Amino acid sequence: MSNDVRHKVFISYHHADQVEVNNFITTFSDERNVFIARALGVEMEESIINSTDTDYVMKRIRELYVRDSTVTIVLIGKCTWARRYVDWEIQSSLRSGETVTPNGLLGIKLPSYTKGNGYPNRLNLNLKQSDQQTDCYASCIDYPTRKDTLANAIHAAFLARTSKASLIVNPRDRFAYNRSCQ
Repeated sequence: MSNDVRHKVFISYHHADQVEVNNFITTFSDERNVFIARALGVEMEESIINSTDTDYVMKRIRELYVRDSTVTIVLIGKCTWARRYVDWEIQSSLRSGETVTPNGLLGIKLPSYTKGNGYPNRLNLNLKQSDQQTDCYASCIDYPTRKDTLANAIHAAFLARTSKASLIVNPRDRFAYNRSCQ
């Protein structure tokens, strides 16, 4: 893969992890030029979608953030799995149709993530479920320390948009409320 390719990446995360998210974006988007970041709440004043209408919120997420990105990175911290917006953002990212290509999907464990915290269910459904399963749509990696490791993972997720789209698991039901996380 050419290191000159910078994919537009939608960043999905739990706001409790904002410091780590900002560090990730500063390190890999701003300083190392691995990707072009798009995310709700990150240096975007129009980020707040003020509505209780779930369908409207989903539509605005697609229009404002996901539509012009090609890969969605889910930054996974302690309670990311419990957040409804993360579920909605992944669902929007995986949407496909005649004129819509889904985003590639990549999970990245933040430094604060510890085993047992869990992944968002919609991400988990798109990961390998057993040793017998030969392939899946998404992947999940530890927090990268190298630019090329992240660039290669993003590019693989980008390629999956067409080569593995048939493996997408994206149920219509979605979180109505945030889950409880201690």
